[in-house]
Amino acid sequence: MDNNISCVFSEPFFIAVTVTALCFFLFLFSFLRSSSLFLNKNHCNCACSCNGTVLNSDSSSLPYLNGGTGVEMLELSPAPVVLSERRTESSMMEELVPEITTHALSYLDYPSLCRLSMTNSLMRKAANDDNAWKALYHKDYTLEQDCVTPTNGWKAYYAATRAIVNVNTEFFNIVRNKSIPAMSHFWLNADYVKCIHASGDLFSGYNAVLQSWQLVFDWGQGLNFQVRDVRARVLTDMAWITMKTYVDMDTGPFNMTNIFEFHNGRWYMVHHHSSVMNGEMEHQHVHG
Repeated sequence: MDNNISCVFSEPFFIAVTVTALCFFLFLFSFLRSSSLFLNKNHCNCACSCNGTVLNSDSSSLPYLNGGTGVEMLELSPAPVVLSERRTESSMMEELVPEITTHALSYLDYPSLCRLSMTNSLMRKAANDDNAWKALYHKDYTLEQDCVTPTNGWKAYYAATRAIVNVNTEFFNIVRNKSIPAMSHFWLNADYVKCIHASGDLFSGYNAVLQSWQLVFDWGQGLNFQVRDVRARVLTDMAWITMKTYVDMDTGPFNMTNIFEFHNGRWYMVHHHSSVMNGEMEHQHVHG
């Protein structure tokens, strides 16, 4: 039963639902516009000017220099409103209420939104809407930073946040595998990097930091962390992540902060701080 449900509500299903909803709103918009144009045609008092002669829609057949009549001219000339309607049909998608489009796209996840942007030009424009990516960021990461205005837009900010969160995940994989070579490539080789372990010991400088991790890895106990409440903030060349990690879910969490700097096309860790918090001491202070 669960497998059937997961198949029904798969990513293609959500893409199909979104496209169907957008088509429905497009049809509704087209129908309402066509009805409006029809009513305007029935109450139109048109006037045509040819060779200086003005002909109203109520006028009888008036002679023209070429021997035709005004009625014939009106029948041969295409209605301007038809051309306007044809031009408008190509951009009806763009004239939908932005809130409707954003709401429909908010049900998609990151891969689905990227796939939708590759279908056609109108879907690409809708999928690249800044409000859609802001909504996706708040859904996937945090409602914090609502007042932030990313320099390159929310799509780029989402991609940068996704990248640094993946780097942070790599850090925990290195810890689980107890790999000193991987840890040595993960940290920036600089004298100002610092590491504070849960024991409270401070290690400053690249070599000291690596030696501290060697001591941690030599410890016999397993290091299989469960990570919760990840919060990331990304600037141009610096990012920091706060989170809670659990080695044993029955005990209090470790409050962790990882700070990264961007050098030569990749992120490097420059600071790690871990502290043990008892359940009774755990409080979160939020200031407006």
